[in-house]
Amino acid sequence: MNHAALPEPPHRLAVPARPPRRSGGTLRPVSRAVPHGPVLPVAAVLAALALPLAPGGGAGPADVVSGAVVLYCAVRLLRARRRPLTPVAAVVLGLPVTGFALAALAAPSPAAAFAGLGRYLQVFVLVPAAVLLLIRDRADFRLLAWAFTGLGLWQGAVGTHQYLTGTGASYQGAQIRAVGTFGPGDVMGMATAVALGTVCAVGLALDRSGGARRRAVAAGCAAALLMPLALSFSRGAWIATAVTCAAQLLLAGVRRALRAGLAVAAAGVVLVGGLGVGTALLEQRFDSITQVAGAPDQSVRDRYALWTAALGIWREHPLTGVGLKNFPEYRDGHAPMALSAASDTEGAGAAFRRQPLLSPHDMYLLVLSEQGLSGLVAVAGSWLALLVCGVRRLLRERRRPPSSAGGPDCALVACGLLVWQLTDFVYGDIGGPSTVLTAVSFGLAAWWAVARHPVPGADGRAEGAVTR
Repeated sequence: MNHAALPEPPHRLAVPARPPRRSGGTLRPVSRAVPHGPVLPVAAVLAALALPLAPGGGAGPADVVSGAVVLYCAVRLLRARRRPLTPVAAVVLGLPVTGFALAALAAPSPAAAFAGLGRYLQVFVLVPAAVLLLIRDRADFRLLAWAFTGLGLWQGAVGTHQYLTGTGASYQGAQIRAVGTFGPGDVMGMATAVALGTVCAVGLALDRSGGARRRAVAAGCAAALLMPLALSFSRGAWIATAVTCAAQLLLAGVRRALRAGLAVAAAGVVLVGGLGVGTALLEQRFDSITQVAGAPDQSVRDRYALWTAALGIWREHPLTGVGLKNFPEYRDGHAPMALSAASDTEGAGAAFRRQPLLSPHDMYLLVLSEQGLSGLVAVAGSWLALLVCGVRRLLRERRRPPSSAGGPDCALVACGLLVWQLTDFVYGDIGGPSTVLTAVSFGLAAWWAVARHPVPGADGRAEGAVTR
């Protein structure tokens, strides 16, 4: 056969070969397609605290959202099938569980044990761990820091309006105390939100790697928050904020501390003085801080009486305490006669009611009386470990050159939130809807102190992870 006479077969179109599939390919996960995707539920917790609360207390919308955040984080971990926490983080966050469990066994009833254990796990273990795991990098952290600042500004604006219009909570016969949307039932709610917003704003203002405009905005926010903080009439919040901001300024460096401190103080004086906030009541409240030993008012006498009762309860039950939620049952048997046992609350949309004093208004003494020495060692040991790890990492951060991705702002915010909480615990404890702020604050502090951190490269992107 003559093969030359046969027609040539038509040429087939070249089809590019499909690249082989690789397990764990380089496609970006869906969460990366949405900026700050994983931490948006945490920001929703703070947004829920901006909603008005119904009188009467109890669990608020933020508590429900915080529970959803924990479930969301658990689902993400199950889908990723990875080890969630570093060994150090697991030990530090899990240490308080031992004290909580022992105190729950000593509770007077299963209902009290379940309620108390659930609350403590929510505030000091579950929500902080979820926040730690959902924060991916410094950009996510900064988003939450700005969310804290925004919540403080909103609550501060509501509180300032209450003071100026006489629609706040009752204080010495006048409805002028700024309580924001929390109402008189959680009189420390607005003070806590504004104080934590101030701490975050000061930390962001001290960032040496951020732009000048961002630092100026943060400094302006910190100055604006000083007025509603003063109108809260909360001496404990004033002291904790002053101690924390001073610590932040010192950790940032002497020169930067002087510049930022003078700027914020000057702006605060102009705002407070210019709007006529320096009333006689406010001056009297400031002066009472130095009179707590000589001529204390009734609220200070009640607090001293509650502290005495807590110490008396602990002396009778030194190791494991009297059980979770059991302080009120033992209070009257150890408190002096000067205790009034309840405080009057009204105003800000709520009717007059007597609010019983169900805790010693000192977190350390509350843990000591209900959980004993074993519980206090476990809980306070966890907090102290977070503080030590956070400050150590902050000092290492200061030795690094500034970059677009790195800077001391996250360190100053995280350590500041932790210092504020530990200082405020001397004058208060957990309780009310604003307690969720404590849980989120511990989460941010834990992320900085004991989480894996991405290492910023020359282009500002993460090049790997540093594990402890």
